[in-house]
Formats: sequence, structure tokens, C-alpha cells
Amino acid sequence: MTDLEISRQANKQHINIITKKVGLKDSDYIAYGNDKAKITLEQGNKKAKIILVTATNPTPYGEGKTTVSIGLGDALNKLGKETIITLRQPSMGPVFGLKGGATGGGYSQVVPMEDINLHFTGDFHAITSANNLLAAAIDNHIYQGNSLGIKEVLFHRCLDVNDRELRNIDLKSRKEIFQITAASEIMALFCLATDLEDLERRLGDIIIGKNYAGEYILARSLNIEGALTALLKDAFYPNLVQTIENTPTIIHGGPFANIAHGCNSIKATNLARSLADYVVTEAGFGADLGAEKFFDIKCRNTNIKPDCVVLVTTIRSLKYNGNGDLNQGLFNLDAHINNLKQNNSNIVVCLNKFNDDKASEIEIVKDFVSNKNVAFAVSTAYKDGSDGAITLAKEVLTSLQNENDFKYLYDLNMSIKDKIETLATKIYHAKDVEYSQEALNKIEELERKNLYHFPICVAKTQYSISDDKNKLGNPTNYTLQVKDIRLYHGAKFITVLLGNILTMPGLPKEPNYEKIGLDENNNIIGVS
Repeated sequence: MTDLEISRQANKQHINIITKKVGLKDSDYIAYGNDKAKITLEQGNKKAKIILVTATNPTPYGEGKTTVSIGLGDALNKLGKETIITLRQPSMGPVFGLKGGATGGGYSQVVPMEDINLHFTGDFHAITSANNLLAAAIDNHIYQGNSLGIKEVLFHRCLDVNDRELRNIDLKSRKEIFQITAASEIMALFCLATDLEDLERRLGDIIIGKNYAGEYILARSLNIEGALTALLKDAFYPNLVQTIENTPTIIHGGPFANIAHGCNSIKATNLARSLADYVVTEAGFGADLGAEKFFDIKCRNTNIKPDCVVLVTTIRSLKYNGNGDLNQGLFNLDAHINNLKQNNSNIVVCLNKFNDDKASEIEIVKDFVSNKNVAFAVSTAYKDGSDGAITLAKEVLTSLQNENDFKYLYDLNMSIKDKIETLATKIYHAKDVEYSQEALNKIEELERKNLYHFPICVAKTQYSISDDKNKLGNPTNYTLQVKDIRLYHGAKFITVLLGNILTMPGLPKEPNYEKIGLDENNNIIGVS
């Protein structure tokens, strides 16, 4: 059966039952039909342990990080541990493009799968609308006389669709670019805001442009932050759904990890933590992107720290990184384990097993991980649901008995270049960094304006630890190329663009939308 067929056969419980599982009263949520709800409660009274799921570098085969996250959450619940899974919402760009959805797979899924992968409760549309209202307000201000003296516009429009033709367009007054919604600053700050007051403050802090004196102009100069917050008020309530096995799951926010910080919202994580004993969450793409940003951006913005990190890999991905040689591919796994050890001491490597994996190959990976003094488990959650992740859950619970020695990779008071070069050498394993003149000019400007006390959010290819997607395994002794620098003043981080990364993806030659439609009963088909 397809993932969609499996999800449709799930014995879903009414959302009112799921809300009771996490201790919500009727006044604590707004139901969206029978299987979705928005949680309006601010906080519960628990303080769960946080389990972060990350992975080695993604490949065309898919590593199943979300499938493992869901299977782990289901398994912990089966072991009697009150657990909430907390994930990002998929962007419709990948759903209709190449990657597909992000609700897990097989017998380890969140449901309703098609709703979550498409419009869901409208959060992405609200973020897109807020973004484009601000863009329209900037141009209206200029048209109506430009009393702020805006000389250069630094804020751009967005859309939750892959559309390469919008990368560079001509407006009447200037050149403009579109970004995909998941790469927008409003998505980033939405996911980093702790409450509505913080959200409004961050919206007002967005830099919209420069005046004729070269000074930054903030969005609050347009008196628009209240309207933007009003547009986002309902979207800011986290979404509650369930897995196929009825484990409560909160899905909220969806910043890309190869461009933005790749984690679900702080609001959702804090809420889940206050309603359960264990929270399983994930960070997008490989540990060199999502996990590093979880540690150095998300954790700095609130009082959360991971208690355990699960590193997902597959035989297929290791062979891919070794050009067909499993032993050579282990260098990629080794790099991610060593990277994670710089931030954490509690690490569990999970091999997501496929049907064609050989026992001898699994043993090679197990021995390698054991020699690194790291816990190891195999997951078959895709095929077996929670039963296939019980061993992983037990390894995680054992790891959680140890205190996690968590630390940040760099100090925020370091210079921008020092922070970039720390990441370049310690995470991406480059020998040095080369900056474009444009990047150097922007770094100098931010340093001069005392705007360097922010974490770094690297935008780069997800397919390699380096900035070149063709450098597989564990590339070293290369030069990292910094193309551009952008200050996301509302999100409170500095985006560093490496190599040929783009903030508006294009559609592939054979896009997923060709498979999607309605059957004779008007049910959606083809979503995966």
C-alpha cells in the first residue's frame, strides 16, 4: 500500500480524545473538524525531557528522519512514557516539487497526511500574507511621498510555491526577488517568538530598507507590526494532530534548514514540553545544518536544551557518500558524530533499516559506532510502526539517565568572521574561508553598526557537509565560499549564504504535482 492508503486506513481517534491525552480542557483548544485542533493554552505544568532527532547528509533515497521520529514517539508511548512528537509543517514547494511531503511513511506517519502536506490549518498562508502585506506597505509608503526617505528596499515578497521565474523580477521602480515562504524572515521569527508580544516586537524589528544616510529603517516605522500580528494571531496557536498509533503530535512552523534554521516553533516545543514527560522533535536535513542551528539558534532563544540526540543514517546513504563503498561512506557518519560531540554527550545512532539491507552491512555500522563509544539501535518503524522502534526507544531512555553535557559552539560576542570561521572549521571541516567583496562590505557595515551580537544561520547545500553538493563523505582541506550576508533583525540572526544556494527553489523536470489529483470519490490521491 502507498503511504496515503495506509494513512487513510488508520484508526484515528477523535481530536477531543487526543486533547484529553495531553490534559487539555475544552477551553484550551479550537477544533478544526474531527482530526485537527489549535491549542490556545499557553503552558501546562510539566517539564519534559527533549529528544532531538537529526541525520547524516540527505541523499536522493531519503533517510527517513521523520519516520524515525514518529516511530520513536510511538514506541515511547507504548513503553508507558507520556510523549508528544513535535514537528515542522511541510512546505507546499517540496510537496509539489521533488522531495514530497514530510509526515513520515509506512506505518510511522502523522495523520491526516494529505491535509498536513497541503493547506493544513492555513498557517503558511497567514505567514505569506503577512510578509506580502509588509512588502506592499513599503511600496505604498514610497508611492505616497516616502517621508522615511527609503532609498534601498531590503525586504522581499514570498510565496509557498517553487517558482524560479520569481527569483528576479522587474517592478516599476526597481528589481525585486521572491523567496519561498519557508525561507522568509517572517517564517523564521514566527518560529523563534516565545509569545504574541515577542512576535509583535520581532515583526517591528524587521529591517525594511535604508535611507539616504545609509541608516536602517525598521518595519515599526510604518506602524504595521500590530496589523501583522493580527494576521498571525490564529496561526501562532500550535496545531495538534496524531500518529497512526494515536500519539499526540504538535506540528507548527516550517523554516527550511538549508536556508533558515530548520526547526519547528519555540512556541510548539515549549508547549509540548509543558504537557508531557518526553518530547521527540527533529531538526531538518543533516546535523551540519538543522542540529547545529537547533543548538546555536533555537536553544539560545529560549530555555530549552536537548537531553539526547538521535542521529539517523541508512546503509543506502552511507554507500552513496562512499561512492558505493560502505566503509568509505562511514566517514560521513564519523563526521556527524564528531560534530555532535562538540555540543552534546548523549548521542544515539539509529540505523533506519530498509528491506534490502544485509545483516553483514548492519554489523559493520554497528561495530563502527560502538568503537566510537556511542549507543546504536536499528529501527524498522516504517514497516513495523512502534514495534520497530522499541529497541531505539530503550537506548534513548538509557541515554537519558545520563546528564547531557550541552554547550554552544561559539560565543555571541565573537566577531562575525570568527563565528563563520568557527563553523567553517569545526562543522564543515574547511581549511579556510573566502568572502565575496559584497559579503565583506556587509560584514564591515554590521560590525560598524554594532549589529554582530547574533548567531549565524548558514544557508548552504544540504547534500554535503561542505558548500558543494558534489563533495560527498567528509570533505576537508577546501575553501568555503561566502557569497552574501543578510541580517534578519527580526529573527535575531545573521544569514550567511554559501556557494550557489538559492532562497527560491525551482520545480524539477518531473514534478510531484503530475501525480496529484482526485479519485472518483473526490479523495486526494498522489500526495506522498
